[in-house]
Amino acid sequence: MMNSFKGIEFAQPGFFWLLLVLPFMIAWYIWRNQKLQGTLRVSAINGFLRAKRRSWRILRHYSIVLRVLALGALIVALARPQSAFSWQDSTTEGIDIVIATDISGSMLSEDLKPNRLEAGKNIAIDFIKDRPNDRIGLVVFSGESFTQCPLTIDHDVLINLFKGISNGMIEDGTAIGMGLATAVNRLKDSEAKSKVVILLTDGTNTTGSIPPLTAAEIARQMKVRVYTVGVGTKGYAPYPVKTPFGVQYQQVPVTIDEAMLSKIANITGGQYFRATNNQKLKQIYEQIDKLEKAKIDVTQYHKKTERFLPFALLAGILLLLEFLLKNTVFKSALN
Repeated sequence: MMNSFKGIEFAQPGFFWLLLVLPFMIAWYIWRNQKLQGTLRVSAINGFLRAKRRSWRILRHYSIVLRVLALGALIVALARPQSAFSWQDSTTEGIDIVIATDISGSMLSEDLKPNRLEAGKNIAIDFIKDRPNDRIGLVVFSGESFTQCPLTIDHDVLINLFKGISNGMIEDGTAIGMGLATAVNRLKDSEAKSKVVILLTDGTNTTGSIPPLTAAEIARQMKVRVYTVGVGTKGYAPYPVKTPFGVQYQQVPVTIDEAMLSKIANITGGQYFRATNNQKLKQIYEQIDKLEKAKIDVTQYHKKTERFLPFALLAGILLLLEFLLKNTVFKSALN
């Protein structure tokens, strides 16, 4: 019974005080019914005891039952039950993020599982899913750089494009400065209050026409904050090499220019992180997620639908039923 009133509000709950009338109606009916009963004095009642009491005689009280139920339903209708629905629109103050990821050959090293590139993709995709209100873009770089996905709020498209990146899409090499410059360029027209680049690489700048620190200065001028992430274990990492005898692994040195990545972060007001395994990389994205939180303005909407009509109809049906019974089934009894 109570479940039927879940999510129901009453616009005029004061009408429920009228329910106090119902006990008085019943009491008045009982008193009146007793007054209408005649009295007969007899010397003995043994003859009446043999008379069968008919069970349906209780039906003569149908009138008060229907009237009480009808008045109760009418009072509920007067209280104006309403079903309340609410929802909200959230609009972010604005964070635009570009993820610039290295896809050079060294990113196939398997010190992260299954390798650096795939681990970076999987963890970055989780990061994207956790930020549904931000515009996010994707830049990839190797020997050169290009925009894989411009800033977008359509994260399904972004994630599909992210899954599609692989080593060999562009000439091999490590053009960190070019990758950063391309990412910053994607943010030049952004009106967001916070503009961020997450730069992920596992090496040192070996090619490209723009030095990394020059790109960092451009980012600072454009008020773009850069978080740099060095990916790779300490020392040596297993690197797969295809041979006529199948895939063989070589131990190659991990050479991340941490000093340069730290400078880029310092120049732009960001931070440098080192990810030596999958868990560390995941924690880095979680930390960046906490550092870059947008303020959200929430507008709430409420919609109320009137639900008094079923109760009003019920009251009308009960009164009509009483009228019909009074003038059909119980007419002769009343006469």
